[in-house]
Amino acid sequence: MAPKKNAREPTPPSAPTTQAGTTTAGSVPKPSKPSSTSAATSTAGRGGAANWDPALQNIYQYYMKETPQRTKLIDAFLFFLAVVGALQFLYCILAGNYPFNAFLSGFCATVGQFVLTVSLRIQTTETNKSDFPAVSPERSFADFVVCSLILHFFCVNFIN
Repeated sequence: MAPKKNAREPTPPSAPTTQAGTTTAGSVPKPSKPSSTSAATSTAGRGGAANWDPALQNIYQYYMKETPQRTKLIDAFLFFLAVVGALQFLYCILAGNYPFNAFLSGFCATVGQFVLTVSLRIQTTETNKSDFPAVSPERSFADFVVCSLILHFFCVNFIN
């Protein structure tokens, strides 16, 4: 059964063939498949990632202008913890988890530290002062340090 033709494609002229089925000199048969570049250019103009650029730039500019330096530092540490957790999980998938206690301890330490850091960020953000009226930023940081020490004590003991 012959493949269906695209209505947008012009029908290629048939080249004269010889007895063996080859084309004669001077005539080049056109490919029957549409080129991939024409399909890619037709979908690019329909509003792909280009519509997201102004929105993402607006969010980034607002974040850089309105967020205090202390919160940006906490966010950078949260990003670091997320990357470390993803790398540990990827290593476990690709290389195996032979010392499973070590993987589990390291991954739990990363996730636990992420949760404690999110709690610190929530308590020290200026917009959340009404939710934590009796908690000062120094008290939040002291709680963060004590809970981090307890978390890492249990993780180190879990390794054996």
